[in-house]
Order: sequence, then C-alpha cells, then structure tokens
Amino acid sequence: MAGEEETTILYQCVKCGAIVKSSELELGIRCPYCRYRVLRKVRPPIVKRVLAR
Repeated sequence: MAGEEETTILYQCVKCGAIVKSSELELGIRCPYCRYRVLRKVRPPIVKRVLAR
C-alpha cells in the first residue's frame, strides 16, 4: 500500500541489555555488541483489563 511507514521493532539483549533495532540485525538474530543470540522484544507497558466470570 502506498504511504505505509516502515515499522521498526525494538529488541533488548538478555545478556548485555543493549537496545537493538530490527534494521540493525544481521542475518539471523544476534546482538551486534556482545554476539549473544537471545533477544527479547521490547513492548510498551500496556495494562489489559479482563473481566472475571
């Protein structure tokens, strides 16, 4: 679609704590600073309310 913005996903390295953009990642998932292979997706702090039955 025309006018669609490129979304960048933020990841945080579990070992060194560096914040890495999805555009900075090489082939595969790997921290460019410490080369650790476990990254977690940074999510906004949204509270979801669920009704109890």
